[in-house]
Amino acid sequence: MPSNAILEQKQKIVADLAELMKNSASGVLVNYQGITVEDDTKMRKALREAGVKYMVQKNTLTGRACDIAGLSEMKPHLTGMTAIAISETDPIAPAKVLKDYANKVESFSILAGFLDGAVVDAATVQALADIPSKETLIAKFLGSIQSPLYGLAYALKAVADKGEEAPAEEAAAPAEEAAAPAEEAPTEA
Repeated sequence: MPSNAILEQKQKIVADLAELMKNSASGVLVNYQGITVEDDTKMRKALREAGVKYMVQKNTLTGRACDIAGLSEMKPHLTGMTAIAISETDPIAPAKVLKDYANKVESFSILAGFLDGAVVDAATVQALADIPSKETLIAKFLGSIQSPLYGLAYALKAVADKGEEAPAEEAAAPAEEAAAPAEEAPTEA
């Protein structure tokens, strides 16, 4: 029978994980079997840089945390060598990074995930990973707004340029007309 210190330690792990899951934008559960140490190190670094917390816990502890967080539907996926990646702010970041590794390593797979407190299947996680980043979406949006404005600016410039040419041509015509009668005047005398 485990000691009280070990039980308290496990209860703290479960409580902390459940709290993190409740307060996060998303999380992805993976089977990390077959990933090399080198790939695992690179993946963890990429996850850290994306602001994602990656944890390997016993399935029973993760299952209890899922129950507390209201994500019990993830428990059937807690078999074998599992890890969970959780992002507190970016709902797409864990899916993007982990999908890259799932594509590289045949035995590494995405099992399920959660998004805004709801459990999603592996296909939904894969679809999330295909969404462009927030920065890319903002850039595309601003580009689409900016494009018509540039078109309008060019059109206005063309009208202004045309407007400047017309008075110059009109100014030249009266000067020519004025010059012609002056030439005619000396011939009459």
